[in-house]
Amino acid sequence: MIGTIVNFFAVIIGSSIGLIIHSKLPDRIVKIVFQGIGLLTLFIGIQMGLKTQNLLIMVFSIILGSITGELLKIEERTERLAELLKKRIKSKNEKFTEGLITSFLLFCMGSMSILGCIQEGLGSSPDLLLAKSTLDGFSSIALASSLGIGVMFSAIPLLIYQGGLTLFASYLQHILTTPIINELTAVGGLLLLGLGINLLEIKKIKVLNMLPALVYAVIFAYFF
Repeated sequence: MIGTIVNFFAVIIGSSIGLIIHSKLPDRIVKIVFQGIGLLTLFIGIQMGLKTQNLLIMVFSIILGSITGELLKIEERTERLAELLKKRIKSKNEKFTEGLITSFLLFCMGSMSILGCIQEGLGSSPDLLLAKSTLDGFSSIALASSLGIGVMFSAIPLLIYQGGLTLFASYLQHILTTPIINELTAVGGLLLLGLGINLLEIKKIKVLNMLPALVYAVIFAYFF
């Protein structure tokens, strides 16, 4: 869990810096940086998606995962929780919910997050998560400067998600073979593509409702 804990504090520190410099950056600089993050997210998503060895697993994982997430109303409930948190801390930031959700997806759907947690869960050193912490720290500076304090609070679901994935990997070492990890990574890449499209404001995609696809990817890859 060392890697995840370091990652948690990297986001907190980076977000704090972003909030401090927010008022000093022109809107045009914030906008172009945000667009750059969107393009980078698309690129990483494509790289990850190409790791699939079985396209049918990806297809059925995304379809069934999306249906499951829509039925469970994951995005709607998450937004509700984010709004409740916003009221609790009495934040007036209009982009609080967007910042929290966008940052969580960006920090947690990447291959470094998935592979890093699995690596640490299997007993290896947390080198990958430590490297990811550095990248997330700098990314959170840019995100917080444009989306506000919601980015900082994304560290909470990050801690829960990555911590849970690390524990999951430690308990199921014999199941997490290379093909399963590849399919999990590939489906995570598709989710990042959706996030990149959202960041570039091309179209609104309910990426949170697609999160169950990650579970389906593990199940299908294990059996097929």
